[in-house]
Amino acid sequence: MDIDALRSFLAFIDTGSFTRAAKQTFRTQSAISMQMKKLEQELDKCLFQREGRQLVLTHEGQQLASYARRLLSLHDEAVSSLKSNTDTQPLLIGCPDDYAETLLPHLVFLIREQLGPVQIHVTCASSVRLRQLMDKGELDAAMLTRHPDSEEGHFLMHDQGVWYGTSQTDLLHRRPLPIALFQADCKFHAAALDGLMKQEISFDLISCSSSATAQRGMVRAGLAIGAMARSSMSPDLRVLHADWLPSLPNIDIVLALASRSQSRLTAQYAKSISHAFQRNPPVIPCDSQPMDKPHGITMMKTAIKCE
Repeated sequence: MDIDALRSFLAFIDTGSFTRAAKQTFRTQSAISMQMKKLEQELDKCLFQREGRQLVLTHEGQQLASYARRLLSLHDEAVSSLKSNTDTQPLLIGCPDDYAETLLPHLVFLIREQLGPVQIHVTCASSVRLRQLMDKGELDAAMLTRHPDSEEGHFLMHDQGVWYGTSQTDLLHRRPLPIALFQADCKFHAAALDGLMKQEISFDLISCSSSATAQRGMVRAGLAIGAMARSSMSPDLRVLHADWLPSLPNIDIVLALASRSQSRLTAQYAKSISHAFQRNPPVIPCDSQPMDKPHGITMMKTAIKCE
């Protein structure tokens, strides 16, 4: 079987989209479709079937996926091992800014433990943007927040969104409630605003930012409470507990590889890093004592100010 066709096949499985698979493999969608037809002809099996609007794998397609991952892993390992030892090409890694201080150092340690003293160039951006950069071939891999019900990437850890503030905060008693959030494509952003509006709790959106440092700065200055993943918390901040605060979603954090990357970070290495990350995860700041519900809350008309 053609290695490139198998790579395209796995790119579709991992991204759930022929459009993204075409981008990652630098082919047109028609070329990807032709590769899939040739695979089906070679195997004399249907690999895909329609369920409503979605295209899903048949039983034979699922079997091929298992073999394809092993074949590509062995292929990439062989290519990597036969490269010159003088290869100093840096590894291009992407990471959301909110994981940069807490999770990224641990990931870099594990990568270098597997690959040796490789030079790593880091790009911080949202998970949406990092996927686009991988599709363009501008990143070899990225730590991402995985879409629900997706098999994207190599699993690293589960996490949960939390509301947080300083230990001296009295902002929970204020109306409108001052909040600082990530940009609109962050799932915590949507969950926080939707939850507050459904409960008719007025809020003032002090800032929207792609920077975790900026959001934590607003919180440390006493301007707002924030919402981010528990693993992104810093020790000087505390998780806020109030039964009226909207629940924030659980997330899966993964290490995703670009389909056409020729870096030394192969699927086999990524699998080993995934296992090591789960065996020895980074230390997450401890939870603090629950805060009581503030008294005398007055529900007001929602007021939004986004700067």
